[in-house]
Amino acid sequence: MREEYSKLNRVEMSIWECCELLNDVVDESDPDLDEPQIEHLLQTAEAIRRDYPNEDWLHLTALIHDLGKVLLLPSFGELPQWAVVGDTYPVGCAFDESIVHHKYFKENPDYKNPAYKTECGAYSPGCGLNNVMMSWGHDDYMYLVAKENKTTLPSAALFIIRYHSFYALHKSGAYKHLMNGEDFENLKWLQIFNKYDLYSKSKVRVDVEKVKPYYLSLIEKYFPAKLKW
Repeated sequence: MREEYSKLNRVEMSIWECCELLNDVVDESDPDLDEPQIEHLLQTAEAIRRDYPNEDWLHLTALIHDLGKVLLLPSFGELPQWAVVGDTYPVGCAFDESIVHHKYFKENPDYKNPAYKTECGAYSPGCGLNNVMMSWGHDDYMYLVAKENKTTLPSAALFIIRYHSFYALHKSGAYKHLMNGEDFENLKWLQIFNKYDLYSKSKVRVDVEKVKPYYLSLIEKYFPAKLKW
């Protein structure tokens, strides 16, 4: 999947165009979402903006963190829900019991492979999450898009985009033995972000046109006008 999607040869569009495209996406794993995706993104972003007014990078990160869900659309390969949304986790080492539906890993050939059954498996302690292969999903795709299109967002923003579905880490505290110093710094921001991602899906509607100029200015600050996807 990474090899295929790292070609970034599907479409050229702006971040805001992708936000609008996301309105065609339904994430079946999301338990509390009736309104269009763009409203969830803006609700999350606006809630963070209220509490952290000076961290404009975090406002933009909230807006774009789920854009990788376009993988569900026909023009992006129409991947099945299980390959796009839901929890992500490391492969190449033991599957932690905190991963949702852990019992089904017994049917995964890696589960019985001695090389991957230990706590570190193919990795070494403190190697850094950047060196750990994660299961594929919308997180890693958007991280890839942002990085390859030379975003100037800080390291913590890319960490949030890449690992916000890694619940075994930020909710259960698993896999910390693989983290390095920068990961621990960035995890603090992911845990702040996650409080808003899960609980900001309020019934208060966001006036998209009213807040749009602010977010367009952030997009212009941190991204090129058109991105390869």
